[in-house]
Amino acid sequence: MEKILAKRLLPAVALENAELAVPLAEALLKAGLNVIEVTFRTPAAAQSIRNIAQRFPEMCLGAGTLLNVEQVGQAADAGATFGVAPGLNEAVLLAARRRGMAMIPGVLTPTEVDRAIGVGCKVLKFFPADASGGIKMLKALAGPFEHTGVKFVPTGGINEKNLRDYLALPVVAAVGGTWMVEKSLIAGRDWARIESLTREALALAGV
Repeated sequence: MEKILAKRLLPAVALENAELAVPLAEALLKAGLNVIEVTFRTPAAAQSIRNIAQRFPEMCLGAGTLLNVEQVGQAADAGATFGVAPGLNEAVLLAARRRGMAMIPGVLTPTEVDRAIGVGCKVLKFFPADASGGIKMLKALAGPFEHTGVKFVPTGGINEKNLRDYLALPVVAAVGGTWMVEKSLIAGRDWARIESLTREALALAGV
């Protein structure tokens, strides 16, 4: 998990074309970012993960939007080493553990944070961050839970304008986002722009 969060940025990518996975990963690596989350929101997700894993074994490769056990298996078989979910599904967590995948489940409420800690998860996706109170909500959650060692990865509404504010919170380990890997940039194969935006994001994150 330390390796996943080392750069304090977790780009979430929805790829419609698996052939674009390798040049995208290459752009991120050139910018200095060795972590990527390929979301299972498209049919190309598993093959995209497989392509990246084969070409760039040094990439810390994750699978996102894991909603069921079948997707966990597909992600692991393709080469993903960690998973991310929008919610807290114990069956998904158990399946990931059986496959040796680190898992970042999604939470939003104190009850969900409590449940996550109870099943051994200490790094949690806070989603949707901005729409659910953002920094103010995270500060509120820090009160009863910070002493447990729990850390959050807020996602949803994070961009270059607010990422430093989120990362300034002690309970925030990293931020997730799509602004540096927007669908339009990927579809347009604008790898130079993606590399530039990623460099800027890393600089803002202080990495």
